[in-house]
Amino acid sequence: MDLLPDSSRSRSDSTSSSASQSSRSKTVLRQRLSQLMTCIEDMSSDDEAGEEVSRTLNEAFELCGRLLPTDAFRLHMVTWNVATAEPPEDVASLLQLNDQPPIDLYVIGLQEVNATPMRFISDLMAEDSWSHLFMDTLGPKGFVKVTSVRMQGLLLLVFAQMMHLPFIRNIQTTYTRTGIFGYWGNKGAVSVRFSFYGHMVCFLNCHLAAHMHNALQRVDEFEYILETQDFDIFDTPRVLDHKVVFWFGDLNFRIEDHGLHFVRSSINGGRLNLLWSKDQLIMMKKKEPFLQEFDEGPLNFKPTYKFDRKADTYDTSSAKTWLGFNGKKRKPAWTDRILWRIKPKNLPSEEDDNDDKKASTSTDNGQEEYPIMVIQNTYTSVMSYGVSDHKPVIGNFTLELKKCFDTQLVHLAPVGEWSADQNALLSYTILEDFMSSTWDWIGLYKVGFKSASDYETFVWVRENELPEVNEVIEKSVDKDEIPLLSGEYVLGYYSTNLNSIVGLSDSFQILESKHAAMEGLVAKDINGIDK
Repeated sequence: MDLLPDSSRSRSDSTSSSASQSSRSKTVLRQRLSQLMTCIEDMSSDDEAGEEVSRTLNEAFELCGRLLPTDAFRLHMVTWNVATAEPPEDVASLLQLNDQPPIDLYVIGLQEVNATPMRFISDLMAEDSWSHLFMDTLGPKGFVKVTSVRMQGLLLLVFAQMMHLPFIRNIQTTYTRTGIFGYWGNKGAVSVRFSFYGHMVCFLNCHLAAHMHNALQRVDEFEYILETQDFDIFDTPRVLDHKVVFWFGDLNFRIEDHGLHFVRSSINGGRLNLLWSKDQLIMMKKKEPFLQEFDEGPLNFKPTYKFDRKADTYDTSSAKTWLGFNGKKRKPAWTDRILWRIKPKNLPSEEDDNDDKKASTSTDNGQEEYPIMVIQNTYTSVMSYGVSDHKPVIGNFTLELKKCFDTQLVHLAPVGEWSADQNALLSYTILEDFMSSTWDWIGLYKVGFKSASDYETFVWVRENELPEVNEVIEKSVDKDEIPLLSGEYVLGYYSTNLNSIVGLSDSFQILESKHAAMEGLVAKDINGIDK
């Protein structure tokens, strides 16, 4: 695996550039520090001067605290055109499971997942083989599938550590077809958006038009996707309304002008920089202002397309043209990419500086008090996988942010001991008013569960009326629905309106039932699965 050196780390944030920095806050901070310096210069031995210094320092540090993020989260992203192949047996190196500090979120975008009619229909009824593999790999590590979206061969999966689930809210997905004049989904985009501790983020997995001569079409398709995708969220109805957008996938941009021999010799000689200026995406970013808002780390890894399958050698086949004659071998290209965008902040104009109302309206978008920074730690390919003619690309990021909230919407707890020998009780309390519904439900999950639907049993919330805030409500769970064997479990409150688990209990033990002890039952004896 070709890893980026630490010196190549890329960083974007909502408070660092002229396009996004809050000039008002910086001005106030400079004023406070200037006042501090004046106090120090004029400071005498009397108490009044000392109090003034202390007060000014406190104000300056308080302002710094509002400007600087206080929490860091690790995000690991994967994009891979799998070329209809079945998944490999092991994806541990792809996911960097033992990475330190530990990863908080996984976002996995695949293209060309097998979507033949019969296969696609079967995948609609049950999880596809790729989703199964990632769920089986990440579930035992404490990750839960937050959501997924698929459009034919395009698949997007989001996983999070269990402790983050109550703070991932307003999850929505959508898709856009661009193949065959917009009627076919072999090309296009699938996206997921959600609120992460109050910060609006969007992930956009694309598969754009192929072939060297279609660079402009690829840009047009991406612009069309941005214009047409919408979400039923009042403050972020479009992709670019989100505070952070990650754009990734098989974007299909190629290397222009240079011949096959020059490209391959540059790669073999480790002179990748000779190819950058002719990379179509880099070239298009210089021409298209909306693309310039997206950042990308340096391409310090080998082009990821096109390889012979089950090999590390670039395409050696003799491609056939539509008339059956031999065609040219594919020239290597960085088709598989990961980019990101921090929402630019609209700064007040000089005219607005004289109008306090306009200035406060144009700058009050939450970025001053709750900034977010994106730092790219790794951007590389994983050459060891050979099931496809593309190599997967991974991007590891640190999201530094100040949480907008850190309290769950619902408090949950088991009441007393739980076992299958008697009916059990649970209690729940709405801690904050939200769009609760009588269609909400509470699931019993074994620790290590894979998704919100991977519950042992569930109960509906109270159906006759919606609860008041801070009202304690108890629900009964039938003993026949409780696992017979002991194990560690949690309770989760699922909101149908927010499409997410908005409350999790602390983990607790379900005791082994007397029936299980008497019969000497073990896990595999119960319905053939581990209960």
